[in-house]
Amino acid sequence: MTQLTAMTQRKRLSNTQSRRQSGSLVVQEEDDDTTFTQPSTSQVQRGLEKLTPAQVDQKTAEVVQYFLVKDQKKIPVRRADLVKHVVKEYRNIYPEIIKRAARTFDQVFGLKLVEIDPKSHMYILINKLEAAEGASPINSPTNPKMGLLFVILSVIFMKGGVVRENLIWNTLKKLRVDPGEKHEEFGDVKKVVTDEFVRQRYLEYARIPHTEPIEHEFRWGQRAELEVSKAKILEFMGQLHEQDPQTWSQQYREAHSVPNSSQPSTSSQR
Repeated sequence: MTQLTAMTQRKRLSNTQSRRQSGSLVVQEEDDDTTFTQPSTSQVQRGLEKLTPAQVDQKTAEVVQYFLVKDQKKIPVRRADLVKHVVKEYRNIYPEIIKRAARTFDQVFGLKLVEIDPKSHMYILINKLEAAEGASPINSPTNPKMGLLFVILSVIFMKGGVVRENLIWNTLKKLRVDPGEKHEEFGDVKKVVTDEFVRQRYLEYARIPHTEPIEHEFRWGQRAELEVSKAKILEFMGQLHEQDPQTWSQQYREAHSVPNSSQPSTSSQR
């Protein structure tokens, strides 16, 4: 009986931990950033005095290259990984390296280094030149996978900002993209949506509390909020349904930032 009680307690603990993990709006990576403390201005200054300008420039170039490689797959960069794998023994001048890297992205590549998650120190690159002109970096699908993402973001936007996953899967099935079958273009569709798009921060995927069987819901991710134009999403939906985007008045007002007394719903689509 004692063994049974212990097993039950372990199971409850495991379930509790699982709920805590899946209850987050995004997939949380293991936090190994606790060993790094942001150096003070005086520490940075002392560190720079021990290095040559060429050494600092070289390390900055390595950081820039690391970001560019990750950005090819739209993978956000964690400070912990950056310090561990690239900055290494130069961690005492980390703020200076990041400042110089940001300046390089700005002046050379026309990119803006953005910290999308101050808590876990997560960074992405966005297209600064297009953003400065008032347009989002992603205005329309540029490849089939981006088209898949646009469909999902469109459904979420049109339904008030959050939807149950069944609605997403049913929508994709109508477009002959079955998450239960291997797709010739996307492969494992469900993995692309719940893993790749989530890791890239285009989507947030979270368990809905107190649901049996377990259900999840989708929201726009931090990268989507920064990169994807809601006005273009509305145009995309208009083309898809052959309707004037202004047909959806509430979404049209939100996409064009027109003041609206009624806020979009944040409750799940039941």
